[in-house]
Amino acid sequence: MDLKSGYPFWTVKNGLPVHFPPLSRDLDCDVVVLGGGITGALIADELADADLDVVVLEKRDAAWGSTAASTAMLQYEIDTELVDLSKQYGTRKAVAIYRACEQAVLDLQPLAEGVAGAAYTRVESLYYASRLWHGSRVRDEGAFRRKHGFAVETLDRDALRERFDISAAAALLTATAAHVDPYRLALGLLKRLRTRGATVCDRTDVLDWTATARGVEVRTDRDSVVRCQHLVIAAGYESQRFLRQKVASNRSSYALVSEPLRQSPRWLAKTLAWESARPYLYLRMTHDNRLLMGGEDDRVDIAAKRDAQVMKKSERILGKVRKLLPDFELESGFAWAGTFAETDDGLPFFGPHAEHGPRVHFAMAYGGNGIAYSRIGAQLLRARILRKPHPLAKFLSFERIK
Repeated sequence: MDLKSGYPFWTVKNGLPVHFPPLSRDLDCDVVVLGGGITGALIADELADADLDVVVLEKRDAAWGSTAASTAMLQYEIDTELVDLSKQYGTRKAVAIYRACEQAVLDLQPLAEGVAGAAYTRVESLYYASRLWHGSRVRDEGAFRRKHGFAVETLDRDALRERFDISAAAALLTATAAHVDPYRLALGLLKRLRTRGATVCDRTDVLDWTATARGVEVRTDRDSVVRCQHLVIAAGYESQRFLRQKVASNRSSYALVSEPLRQSPRWLAKTLAWESARPYLYLRMTHDNRLLMGGEDDRVDIAAKRDAQVMKKSERILGKVRKLLPDFELESGFAWAGTFAETDDGLPFFGPHAEHGPRVHFAMAYGGNGIAYSRIGAQLLRARILRKPHPLAKFLSFERIK
């Protein structure tokens, strides 16, 4: 599956700083993690912390799939607003998800700070009403979050113009947000895993597996077999091919990064911004003073068609940002697109599916909060494999859609 198009900034910037050998022998371990992107890396790291013997298998070069195309905005707000999520599942569950995402953003900081070049940066999140009629919705969302203990400031039109020079009816400003270099973070975690005794292999595809009551036998295209107690499928948007049940829909998302700015709004150095329209425009700075912008999501799931759209879509994104920030000169640097998946409710799935039995776990960190979801999923899967409780285990599993 071709997961990205164009020239993702992270791979252009970083190249291939580390590589891992393909698997050349049979192995026995506690857990096989299928997928060497940011989701697989975070899960493998968490399982290794529990003293489990972990083997990571990636069919491409590590982190070369969707992770390389991620724009890596870390927020506790998910694509489904808290008001709407509460209507769907009840306030208690909705607030618990938002709280877990908030904690995940904070938990990622010490992990990322232990990885050279991961560039974790704490910032604020500005969510603005990009349509006049969205103003009341945004204000209601802010009031509902405050009612349930979230620290959020509602800005009216005048305050938004004065502090951010953005013209909109209202906006929400929250303090818990961050951004990161997802490519370097994933590779750094995998490299550290190897030094801790885990086995990490890329260019090794999993052909199939056999799961029994006693364990799982995983067969690869390298004529090698790995016998384990549990298999975690963290293959990103390709994970759906292992299920007959359709649990998400693949889409394409587009992004570009500017050339380094000679001048930029001061607030952008400490704030990421995104709009209330769907699909939404979003922007944030990089460490080398470029503006990273994204949006224009569509329902395309054919690589050739997505490839053909990259330049046109990037021009649209750039036009929207120029309209939002008319006083600053922006020149396009690199543009790209990538596959992503959406669930009906914007929430992820972690854990076993009835089709494959209790020893095969899925890690589907789908939606705009993929990295934060992956952190939550890592803790949830650790608890499940160790047979310990987790408050979100059932809700973020396939039981949610029975």
